[in-house]
Amino acid sequence: MFQKLVSRNPDLARLVERGYAVAFDQGHLIVRDIPYLDSAGNLESGAIVSKLVAVDGEVMQQHDHQIYFAGSHPHDLKGQPIPNLGGGATSIALATEHSDFVVQRSFSNKPKSTGKFVDHFAKIESYVTIISGPAIEKYGVTPYTYRADKTEVTDSIFKLQDTLTSRAGIAELNVGFANEKIAIIGLGGTGAFLLDYAVKARIPEIVGFDGDDFHVHNAYRSPGKLDKEELGRNKADVYQARYEPFRHGLTLKATYITSESVDEFKGVTFAFVCVDKGSARNEIFDLLIGLGIPFIDVGMGLKRKDGPISGMMRTTYFQPVTASELKAKGLAETADGADNLYRDNIQIGELNALNACLAMIRYKQIRKFYRSDEGSLNSLFEITDLSIINVRSIDEL
Repeated sequence: MFQKLVSRNPDLARLVERGYAVAFDQGHLIVRDIPYLDSAGNLESGAIVSKLVAVDGEVMQQHDHQIYFAGSHPHDLKGQPIPNLGGGATSIALATEHSDFVVQRSFSNKPKSTGKFVDHFAKIESYVTIISGPAIEKYGVTPYTYRADKTEVTDSIFKLQDTLTSRAGIAELNVGFANEKIAIIGLGGTGAFLLDYAVKARIPEIVGFDGDDFHVHNAYRSPGKLDKEELGRNKADVYQARYEPFRHGLTLKATYITSESVDEFKGVTFAFVCVDKGSARNEIFDLLIGLGIPFIDVGMGLKRKDGPISGMMRTTYFQPVTASELKAKGLAETADGADNLYRDNIQIGELNALNACLAMIRYKQIRKFYRSDEGSLNSLFEITDLSIINVRSIDEL
């Protein structure tokens, strides 16, 4: 990766040729050996970290005028903090290969003449002049140590460089997914959208199950383009092929889940139930409850009578300690009744997507990626007025 980035990005190559101690992390440019003065005038060494935004995986775009810095606030020759650096205290998560330093703050210094840096070389040169100038003058040191670090930082999850995370500065929020293995049961409309969201999250392992084939109507309520060669193939095989180039740790199986499918859930830490048949849901519930696996069940009840479609979408979170009690409340249908709204079989793509969104957001709240002031057990989205009713405890049901 080091040679590819340097060969395809002239500005990064210039940094290496200049003598900077360049290294590359997942979505970040690192420059070590940056000299600066502390408040007592002592010589210190820090590191600059800057975001890399990929155009095609190897060509990197200069994104903004901000940097991260590993070290204390740099001072001038008079012992005063260097002004006009802006920013503040912050931290970012880097790969273990770069654990020799810790980012402590960010700086923001926009070029006055142009308002932006033309490339990474101009950006690093500008910040080094500001940060290292006093140290260079006092001690005669240099930031050009020619210690480029070509250590390969491999991504165990994504096959494409995850520059979305670095660009947004949210790497540390992924810690809640570190040991996750999630299961998605049912890869139809809502399940297909859930899978699409899950494969793009830093979840190390994802398993999915569906015994049905992919037909034309599935293409109208699932993400992605239609390839006619996919028609008639199993859904699991279709989605495995679609997402295989994107990430590691994805296993989709052409099978139905029943109460006997214990072996399929070894190591699973969380599950999503996306089935529309009550009897199948009942078996899956009993299986997950018996295994002590927390899960979210989604449901959609749509009807059309004398005009537009109406109905609700449901997202229910089952925690191991209260799952049996919550199941007994009957929020999710566990039988194939004749009056079941699902028998209308109305499913619309945007509603499948929204149902999946609500389920994924709730899961990410549970894993501390999103803030949640009060956890919700059951959410109902009403199409008619776009309202959401949240129930936060079993006592409210």
